[in-house]
Amino acid sequence: MSNVYKNAIIPVATTVLTTTYTCPATARAIIQNIQFANESGTVDIKVHLYDSSEATTVEIGHNTISSKETINLAKGPIILEENDSILTTVGNSSVQGVLSILEINRD
Repeated sequence: MSNVYKNAIIPVATTVLTTTYTCPATARAIIQNIQFANESGTVDIKVHLYDSSEATTVEIGHNTISSKETINLAKGPIILEENDSILTTVGNSSVQGVLSILEINRD
């Protein structure tokens, strides 16, 4: 078993849910931060969790951020089981984001 710390860059400028990170089938993951920074304008951001064991997607965070603002939409640790995913919607290319992940591999 190994612990791997990693980042996943959040795709920008999409108005549809886009998969940002999927937990491997041989691991569990803890999402510590879901951070966004906005360069200009006002932007709506949404984060969803796909639970593969339930085949269900739920919204876990949303916010509207202003120019020159940085936010974290993870208000606490988010646990992902095997094949679960984090999906995001970011409506403007001026926003950049990153997930901070601890992946616990069982191999």
